[in-house]
Amino acid sequence: MKKKVYIYFFLIGILSLSQIAYAQVDFNKTPDDDLGNVEDQFQEHFYEAMKQKGIENYDRAVESLLKCIELDASVPVLYFELGKSYNKLKNFGAAEDALKKAISKDPDNEWFLDELYGFYILQNEYDKALKVVKQLVEYHPDYKEDLASLYMRMEKYNDALKILDDLDAVHGISFSRDIKRNRIYELTGRKKDQIKNLEQRIDDNPEKESNYLALIYRYSQNNQEEKAFETAKELLKINPNSQKVHLALYKFYLEDEPEKAIESMKIVVKSTQIKPEAKLKVLTDFVNFVGENPEYESDLIEATALVEGTNNSNTLSELGQYYLAKGNKAKALENFEAALKLEPNNFGISKNIMLLYLDLKKFNLANKKSSEALENYPSQPLLYLINGVSYNQLNKPAEAIEVLEIGLDYIIDDTKMESDFYTQLSKAYTLLGNTTKAKTFIDKAKQLQNTN
Repeated sequence: MKKKVYIYFFLIGILSLSQIAYAQVDFNKTPDDDLGNVEDQFQEHFYEAMKQKGIENYDRAVESLLKCIELDASVPVLYFELGKSYNKLKNFGAAEDALKKAISKDPDNEWFLDELYGFYILQNEYDKALKVVKQLVEYHPDYKEDLASLYMRMEKYNDALKILDDLDAVHGISFSRDIKRNRIYELTGRKKDQIKNLEQRIDDNPEKESNYLALIYRYSQNNQEEKAFETAKELLKINPNSQKVHLALYKFYLEDEPEKAIESMKIVVKSTQIKPEAKLKVLTDFVNFVGENPEYESDLIEATALVEGTNNSNTLSELGQYYLAKGNKAKALENFEAALKLEPNNFGISKNIMLLYLDLKKFNLANKKSSEALENYPSQPLLYLINGVSYNQLNKPAEAIEVLEIGLDYIIDDTKMESDFYTQLSKAYTLLGNTTKAKTFIDKAKQLQNTN
């Protein structure tokens, strides 16, 4: 519905006063007879109705409006306000009757029609809504888009597409209409029609980048990769400075022309026109590609430098995994820590950080982080192990023994981890000088290792 909210209350005031004027009521006239008394009563009941409506006492508003109607049943706006109040009270039958009565008294009033149209939509009475919105189209072409939406609800997709085509022809392409159009294509499985429409758009407007990008996407969705690739190259010929086309080109280049793929990825990462989430998706693909083709690592380092301060935890985590696989633990830790700032409750990232703290001999940090994590995940045995290792490394064997013995109770069918616990318990008792218990636990660890 196209009701302009920002002028709604002003309009109601104009409607109210103008419609009341139809009854030839003069509020400024000094009452001097019975007619004056009627005018006073009408004025009093009407403004009482508006007051009660304003404080959402709709039943009281209805009472006052009905009193107005008893005094003068010819004023259309009374039925309009009555219908809205009945609607708020969920007295839908009475609401419909009142709104229809208002329209019967003022058939060309767009706002009355709009209210009835909205009423029918909320009641899912689409056939009735269709009749009303067709009347509204005569007042404002904007209602044609409502008509298309209504046809969609009624599953009259051909009628909806016809309306959308007419609107596009007159007003040009619209994002909101394209959403409706694509939804129809999706619901009806008309992929060929969807592609045909986009191809026609390119024929009609061969300079418009968005048409090519949409067609590339649809070709790809329809597994027509060759056509998608050709369309991307065609766009690049027409617009050599296009940046968005490289979102598609790098994928096509990756398999056979890696140098071009990398160049496209760099263009995407540097672009001021491409959204951050799209850049980060490309960067993730870049990380995976370099993982299989390490000779291009310098290009990846250059690209990642361009996206410092990224706000995507998944991409940062992917970079962390990449550097971890390359043995660059410091760089891996840097990316994991950045990812955790964006996603502080991600246990997987926290685990990687704590293990790297141990590997990099940052034992105080490992101890602090694992102690904090145990408050949130008290049944995770790995956290007890990390905590115990850090206590041993900090020469606090008594604390290590306490936490390791608690953690043992949470191990389920994991002999490798259980062996690690016994190894750390042996080390703690060694630090305490209790060689007997130290030997007992190291023997348990070896026994488990031999069973694997």
